[in-house]
Amino acid sequence: MASTVWKGHLTFGLVSFPIKLYSAARSESISFNQLHKADNSRVKQVLFCAAEDKPIPRSEIVKGYEYEKDRYVVIEDEEVKKVAPQTAKVMEILEFVKAGQVDPIYYETSYYLAPDEAGEKPYALLFESLRKSGYMGVAKIAMHNREHIVLLRPGKNGVLLHTMYFSHEIRKVDEFRTDLNLVKEKELALAMSLVEALAGDFEPDKYKDNYRENLLQMIEAKKQGHEVVATPEPQQAKVVDILEALKASLAMAKKPAASATTAEPAAAEEPRPVRKRARG
Repeated sequence: MASTVWKGHLTFGLVSFPIKLYSAARSESISFNQLHKADNSRVKQVLFCAAEDKPIPRSEIVKGYEYEKDRYVVIEDEEVKKVAPQTAKVMEILEFVKAGQVDPIYYETSYYLAPDEAGEKPYALLFESLRKSGYMGVAKIAMHNREHIVLLRPGKNGVLLHTMYFSHEIRKVDEFRTDLNLVKEKELALAMSLVEALAGDFEPDKYKDNYRENLLQMIEAKKQGHEVVATPEPQQAKVVDILEALKASLAMAKKPAASATTAEPAAAEEPRPVRKRARG
């Protein structure tokens, strides 16, 4: 069962009911440990006090905030809890906005918002109201030692919650701009045709992390004493004439393979070749 990351109440006008949040997604990557090169033994990080010139145990560590260079105020966990805002326990819907008004650049992390005991009926009412109205709820919640602005929207099975970046956290980059005067009508028409040729319904199962799979294959090959074969370098043609490049792209346009749930089972992918490492 998924672990709860936040529990409290959601207020919707004068309606209040208990809810809980679960993480909706997590990234997967291959992690590596640091080893001593001489004997492949695991190394550990040591906490070192520069003032006393010696290592110290974790039990002697406290939190501190640097308010001037090399000057700190010590902060206790209980003191942090004392100043937590009301949104640490109660999430209030402040307003409702249309989904199309929110730029996806503000989205941060996704959660499943589920009803806790005795909250099923008002939860279902909120879900159906969001689904039929086309609105999303804007609320505030405090967790992980900070306050978040969040969006509540109807998903397939229930309400989804997305923490959002505040406007001051979105970086304004002067170099990020587009000169539309460079666009020519013929090139735009071909580019639009290429977009249409590659258009399709979004199916997340179509896509996979090839880098992760290659790393797992490399690890398995090394376990068996094989030498890993490098991935072939991509062949990238030098673009001389963008119009000709668009025509060629349109001729060879190919969509990602359909997911297993929408297509016939494909033949198993052949394993990448490995070479046995010479012994001696």
